[in-house]
Amino acid sequence: MFKFISSFFFSVVIATLISCDTHKKNKEPEAETTAIAHEGEGLSLTADQAQAIGLQLGSIEHKELVNTIKATGMLTVPNENKAFITPLSGGVVRTLTVRPGSFVKKGQVLATITNPGLIPLQQQLQQLDAQIQLATIETKRQEELYKGNAAPLKNYQRAETELKTLKSQRAGIQQQLTLMGGSRQFSAVLPIRTPISGTVSKVIVQIGSNVDVTSPIAEVVNNSQLHLDLSVYEKDLAHIQKGQTIHFTLTNNPGKEYDAVIFSIGTAFEGDTKSIPIHASVTGNKAGLIDGMGVTATVSLSQQTAPAVPEAAIINYQGKDYIFIVDETKTDTTKKNIHFKMIPIAKGIVDVGYTQVTLLGEIPSGARVVTKGAFFILAKMTNTGDEH
Repeated sequence: MFKFISSFFFSVVIATLISCDTHKKNKEPEAETTAIAHEGEGLSLTADQAQAIGLQLGSIEHKELVNTIKATGMLTVPNENKAFITPLSGGVVRTLTVRPGSFVKKGQVLATITNPGLIPLQQQLQQLDAQIQLATIETKRQEELYKGNAAPLKNYQRAETELKTLKSQRAGIQQQLTLMGGSRQFSAVLPIRTPISGTVSKVIVQIGSNVDVTSPIAEVVNNSQLHLDLSVYEKDLAHIQKGQTIHFTLTNNPGKEYDAVIFSIGTAFEGDTKSIPIHASVTGNKAGLIDGMGVTATVSLSQQTAPAVPEAAIINYQGKDYIFIVDETKTDTTKKNIHFKMIPIAKGIVDVGYTQVTLLGEIPSGARVVTKGAFFILAKMTNTGDEH
C-alpha cells in the first residue's frame, strides 16, 4: 500500500514538473517577441523596432525664431475707391458698353440713356443766345445815345439790366444741361460716365430699363488701394503697433503669401467679441486679390535665438508636454536596445517648423532627442503600461 502511494505521488510530481516546463517553453517565445519592455519613466526599443517606426534622433538646437500673432480678417476696398454709377437724369437705357470684369478709366462712358426732357432746355438755351445778342446791341446803342445826350440815363440802365438778366438765365440752363451730361446741340441722349478708374464689379440694368437718379447702372471698384481688416484680441493688443508688417494668405488659397503694413489700430471693441479692429494697407503684388476675400494673417512681433526642437518631437500626455531623449545609462548596445526617457517641457514660440522649449527636468549635455517617432513611442509606452 505504501509503495502504491509513493509511486502515485512521484508520478504526480513528475507530471507537474513536465507541465511547468512545457508552459515555460510556450511562454518564452512570447517574451522574446514583446514589442517593448516598460521600465519606470521610459521604455526600450530594439534596433529593428526603432527602424520599423522610422525613428530619427537629433538634438536641442538654437534657432532664430520669430514671435507671431495669428489673426483672421477680410480684404476691403475703402469707400472712396468704390462707386455706384448713376445717371444725373432719368431716362431709358439706350446702350451699355461694358460688362462685369471690364477695366474702365475715369470719365469713360459706360452707358447712354434717352431723355426727351433735354430738348426744351436746349431750345431755351438757343433762344436765350439770340435774345442776348439783340440785348447786347440795344445796350450798346443806349449807351451811345446817353453819352451824346440824346437819351436819358434810365434807358441805358434798363437795357443793361435786361442784358444781365438774360445772361443769368442762360448760365443757369447751361449749368443744368452740364450737370445732366447734355450738350448745347439738340439731342435727347445722355452719356453716363464713371467718376473713378477701376474694374466693373457688376452691371445692374439692361438695355430698355427705365432709370432715374436713384437707380445705379453699374458698380466700379478700384482694387489698387486694398486694405486688410483684422480682429485682434485684447491680450495681443499690447504687441501691435503702426508700421508692423503683416504676412497673410487667402483662406481658400493658402499657397501664396502677401504683405500688408498696419496704418490704424482701433480704439474700441467690436461688439461683444472683445476684439479690436486693425487696419493695414496691402503692399506689393495685388494680383488675384479682390474685395471681400477672407484671409489668415501672421503679425511678426520679435526675433530671438532660443533652444528649439522640431514640432514633431513634442508629444502631449495627460495635458502636459514632453520630449523623449535617449537614456544612455540604460541603453544596452550589446543587445541593441535603446532606452528612452520622457522629459517634461514648456512650449514657447513656434516658427518655421520648430518650437521653443524650456526644459522642466535635467538632461545630460548633448542628449539625443527623438525628432521623429515620438508619438509611436508614447503609444507603445502607454499600451505597455495598460498591459502591465
